[in-house]
Amino acid sequence: MKRLAILASGSGSNAEKIMAHFQHSAKAEIALVASNKPDAFVLERAKKFDVPTFTFSRKEMDAGQLLEKLREEKIDWVILAGFLLKIPVALTRAFPDRMVNIHPALLPKYGGKGMYGTHVHEAVKAAGEKETGITIHLVNEHYDEGKIIFQASTPVTEEDTPESIAAKVHELEHRHFPQVIEGLV
Repeated sequence: MKRLAILASGSGSNAEKIMAHFQHSAKAEIALVASNKPDAFVLERAKKFDVPTFTFSRKEMDAGQLLEKLREEKIDWVILAGFLLKIPVALTRAFPDRMVNIHPALLPKYGGKGMYGTHVHEAVKAAGEKETGITIHLVNEHYDEGKIIFQASTPVTEEDTPESIAAKVHELEHRHFPQVIEGLV
């Protein structure tokens, strides 16, 4: 059975969908939820599924403590679900082609540093895009530049607001991310 770790910085709605999906799986288990924010709600969501948690600072991550914990827990795959820090090169190299991220836009558009959450949806709206969506991709040492594994799109209308765009994108994330992960591991 593959052991998966989820890294998240916030609420963790995607993490919860992933934990629910793999709760009774014979293929993989969520062995750890780790966050750079000790008050992130994702840690509470993990408790509902009896998934161990781990918190760390950017400095601790850069010093290798997160990588050490992942190795200690014998993690096979790392899943980024709303994780906002740039992953250190040592960590990407430790999980080559075994670290996956979800991005709330159709990459390569609206990716890179600072492009997360509402910032992405505001940029999509401001640009007058006719569609947006999600991109699930492997993680490398550059923001949002890893190999694209899966994309799904949704229309953007003139009436849409950044909030309504976010709701459409979240629906795509929740529907597709767990299944894509299952196909990878």
